Amino acid sequence: MKSILFLCVANSARSQMAEGLARTIFGERVRVQSAGSQPSTVNPFAIEVMKELDIDLTSHRSKSIATIDPATVDTVVTLCAEEVCPLVLGEARRLHWPVPDPASSDPVLTREDMLARFRTARDQIMGRLEVLAALHDLPEGPAPIEFHASIRVADLAASARFYAWLLGEPKEWTHRYVTFVRPDLRTNFVIVVADGKELHQDTLYHLGIAVADKAAVVRAHELARVAGIAVTKPPRTTWRGTPLHELWLADPGGNLVEIYARLTDDELAARPADLEPTLLA
Repeated sequence: MKSILFLCVANSARSQMAEGLARTIFGERVRVQSAGSQPSTVNPFAIEVMKELDIDLTSHRSKSIATIDPATVDTVVTLCAEEVCPLVLGEARRLHWPVPDPASSDPVLTREDMLARFRTARDQIMGRLEVLAALHDLPEGPAPIEFHASIRVADLAASARFYAWLLGEPKEWTHRYVTFVRPDLRTNFVIVVADGKELHQDTLYHLGIAVADKAAVVRAHELARVAGIAVTKPPRTTWRGTPLHELWLADPGGNLVEIYARLTDDELAARPADLEPTLLA
């Protein structure tokens, strides 16, 4: 993404705040513009709540979409919620972020009510922009062929019944885990006994993705290091349980993520007698 255009109807509040926020977040990396289908003036409440973040909108002016050259834009973000958004011609990528218009002529609303409405809109836009910025210039990642998740459960049998209803019959199970495989969903889902751990609705054991083969696991390790991603266990082949080539990472919240590949028949035939993990070069 080299340039971004924010659109709403009046180019007075949401798109102006989005422009100011984007200029701060992206800096010189991205060209930032905003416009509207019925431009008016920049809303004073937008100026005030942006000043709280040390972003100055006093020099901003509402602009018509007719003044924007489509050739200068590769990403368009429309911010209309209840209104009809402006239409932009061209080949730009389109993102729709429906943020309710904070402006209002309701006489019941106090000054503090209006500031609260504008802060809410500002913060919603900022949250979306921070995600967009995090996705900008994304480094190369692995090539997943399957998604994996494992969760701990308090009652293995009851949970097996529930997830069998949800996903179909499990592929296999032991006294400690039940594995559900759905190739049509590219999903491998496992429920695991709790091992005495306290469980609640936010409990997660780990996530994972499958890649093509051992070389892809090693490649994922190289890519993770380049991207500055935390590696909790380097690439290795594990032989106990389900034999896998695996790499363990941690996401920014500390959740474990496994990148794995299943072994070929030839690789399985080379299983060591001690079943100890084998580090991958």
